[in-house]
Amino acid sequence: MKNQLKSMFPALFVVLGFSACSSRTTLSTVTSVDLKRYSGTWYEIASYPQFFERGCSNVRATYTAKDGYIEVFNQSFKKGKPNDIKGKAFIVPDSGNAKLKVQFFWPFKGDYWIIDLADDYSWAVVSDPKLKTLWILSRTPKMDEGLYNSLIEKLVKVGFDKEKIVRMVQE
Repeated sequence: MKNQLKSMFPALFVVLGFSACSSRTTLSTVTSVDLKRYSGTWYEIASYPQFFERGCSNVRATYTAKDGYIEVFNQSFKKGKPNDIKGKAFIVPDSGNAKLKVQFFWPFKGDYWIIDLADDYSWAVVSDPKLKTLWILSRTPKMDEGLYNSLIEKLVKVGFDKEKIVRMVQE
C-alpha cells in the first residue's frame, strides 16, 4: 500500500488539492463524450509529470463504465515492479460527459477534463481548469510524431508550457 501511494498515476491528480491560484485562461472541453467509446485502456504518451509518477514507466489507465460512475484502474511499473490503484470517476452534470470528478481516496475528488479527443477515440488530451495537470493519452503505446507535434502546438496556443511536457516511457 505504501508503494502504491508513492507511485500513483495519471488520474490520481485529484488528490493533489489544486492550489488556490486563479486560472490563467478559460479552458474548454470537448462538446460531448460517448462514455462507452471512451471506456477501455489508454496509454500515457506525455504529461506534466506529477510527483506520484516519478520513476514510473508504461503508465496506462483503464476506464470501465459502471452504474452511476466509471471505474478507473491505473497501472504502471516503478523500479521494475508493477503498481496499480483503483478509483472512481463521476460525471459532472450538464458537461456532455467531458468533465469528471475522479476519486481515489475519499473524500478527495479532482477535476478530469477531456479537452481534446480524436473523432475515432484513438487519442485524448486531459487536464484541469487551472492547467496544472496535462496528459496526452493514446489507445496504443506509441503515437505518430506528426500527430504528437500538432497536439503540442495546440496545447501551447491555449496556455500550456511546452517545456513542462515530458514523454512517458512506453516499452
